Amino acid sequence: MSHMFKDYKETVKSFMEHDPAARKAIEIILLYPGFKALRSHKKAQWFLKHNMPFAARYISQRAARKTGIEIHPAAVIGKRVCIDHGMGIVIGETTEIGDDVMIYQGVTLGGTGKDVGKRHPTIESGVMIGAGAKVLGPVTVGRNAKIAAGAVVIKDVEPNSTVVGVPGRTVRIDGERVDDLDQIHIPDPLVMMINENTQKIDELKLRLDELQAERSGDN
Repeated sequence: MSHMFKDYKETVKSFMEHDPAARKAIEIILLYPGFKALRSHKKAQWFLKHNMPFAARYISQRAARKTGIEIHPAAVIGKRVCIDHGMGIVIGETTEIGDDVMIYQGVTLGGTGKDVGKRHPTIESGVMIGAGAKVLGPVTVGRNAKIAAGAVVIKDVEPNSTVVGVPGRTVRIDGERVDDLDQIHIPDPLVMMINENTQKIDELKLRLDELQAERSGDN
């Protein structure tokens, strides 16, 4: 019982820390759909573990109708997970989520329709998944990685990486994880590639000018 109460307090505290709009714990407990969905998931999982799958699914679907967040009863979710706003979130049956994960609205942790057995993602501890991002298939998102808003992830993500774009591409700044990146201030890989190509073109033009100057001098 004390373990359940500790987990309850840690979840509330996590929401307080991640949401600047949260003023009091009672607001989170009574009003936040993400918190309600996570608590309902705990109940649904209990029924599933005690061989009552219909009751488990009933609880999860009832929570989905009330909160807009659909979590399969069999999904494994760690401690201090925070679901911000939450509308449109889908978490599939074989999904595994570690501790201290931040999930924004519109996120899908789903399958591709081609896999069997383990069909859904594994999200390791400390990951942030931005609004509207999709992580599909039995891929692993490494510890402390960041998935940018709107990204589509279909392959494994290394720890401490930042993934942007469709399909998702891993980017780093100076080869290191940037701790203060948010959902908006994330490098665009296409812009980075264009800048790199522009720099190379400028270098080639400079070299070409040098060669032409040398030929003119010889003549």
